[in-house]
Amino acid sequence: MKKLSCTTRYASDPTTVQAYNTTELRDTFLIDTVMQKDSIEWTYSHYDRYMVAGTVPIQTTVQLDTVDQLKSDYFLERRELGIINTGGSGTVTVDGESFELGYKEALYVGRGSKKVIFTSNDSKKPSRFYLNSTPAHTSYPTRKITQQSAETADLGASETSNARTVYKMIVHGNVETCQLQMGMTELKPGNVWNTMPAHTHDRRMEVYFYFEVPEDQSVCHFMGQPQETRHLWLQNEQAIISPPWSIHSGVGTNNYTFIWGMAGENLDYDDMDKVAIRDLR
Repeated sequence: MKKLSCTTRYASDPTTVQAYNTTELRDTFLIDTVMQKDSIEWTYSHYDRYMVAGTVPIQTTVQLDTVDQLKSDYFLERRELGIINTGGSGTVTVDGESFELGYKEALYVGRGSKKVIFTSNDSKKPSRFYLNSTPAHTSYPTRKITQQSAETADLGASETSNARTVYKMIVHGNVETCQLQMGMTELKPGNVWNTMPAHTHDRRMEVYFYFEVPEDQSVCHFMGQPQETRHLWLQNEQAIISPPWSIHSGVGTNNYTFIWGMAGENLDYDDMDKVAIRDLR
């Protein structure tokens, strides 16, 4: 069993980011390799102490062990965890209780869970578990969420190339959490824009994980203050950290799906500072 590792990303203020070139932007905000075979490599962001990783169990099971940055006896001693499976069916075992996750199914794991193990049901079609974790002040029950049990919303229109379905999976009102929120947005065929019109939310940060991006296609992700925007090109199964002061929007060369994860002081999903399209610069 491979040891878990963790890389730290420090917070950056918007004035400093204005001077970043493409390489500096990517080094600061892009998580270029999320999914790891038979191991977990965390990215620890100093924005709300958010952690991002992905694991693909093939040859062995993968156990959620603690990392040096947490200074804890076990990973979820002071944290909560959200999981969404973007691959073949698999099993997550939490302190001896097994939860089977199919494609695009989620699991919330509460603070205090000591032993979490990831397993693919078929090594030829392995699971691809996407993981987000945040600090937690109390314990809530572990719970599985499917697309059918999620709160859904249809947004946008084909006329503006942003028709999409939002699945609010691990969100306040659907699952009890301390601060973690996770869900998924599917772009309908022929539509390419996500989160447009754009917004910021100074009460929380966010991470986007893009998947179902065809091999020969890409997504152009927009970030930065509304009047000082920047862009980065992302490929399939890459993630990007979005500071509270930054917009987070993208356009693809093909339709795609992305997972959004948030943390901060406000659990109100609709708490957004909206930005008119014509005001973007």
